[in-house]
Amino acid sequence: MEPIGHRLAEVSRNIKIRGADLATRGGFTQVPNFVLKSTAISPGAKLAYSMLLHYAWQNDYCFPGQDRLAADMGVAKRSVVSYMQELEAANFIVVERRGQGKSNMYELILKPARRKGNS
Repeated sequence: MEPIGHRLAEVSRNIKIRGADLATRGGFTQVPNFVLKSTAISPGAKLAYSMLLHYAWQNDYCFPGQDRLAADMGVAKRSVVSYMQELEAANFIVVERRGQGKSNMYELILKPARRKGNS
């Protein structure tokens, strides 16, 4: 069996990455394809999910405030609230509300939910 590296070298490239060392110095976030391809949530909710993954990568949990999420995403706080509601309704996250003055705890679901009729 031929190593995959040899095959990848033969694949025609249609995307070039410039300055990869600089771009990846701060890390990167992988987003599950079932989230990226979902028609149940908006592009903004997909970005919010990505940001939650970014925050949670080191600790397996995250609890960023909505103000921080809004600033990091470049959107209004109200948009963040809407995106979190979308993600929760689509069963991509579970939100634990921790009380007044405390940020919510977010549990990210990394497997697609089973659909009726599918095993």
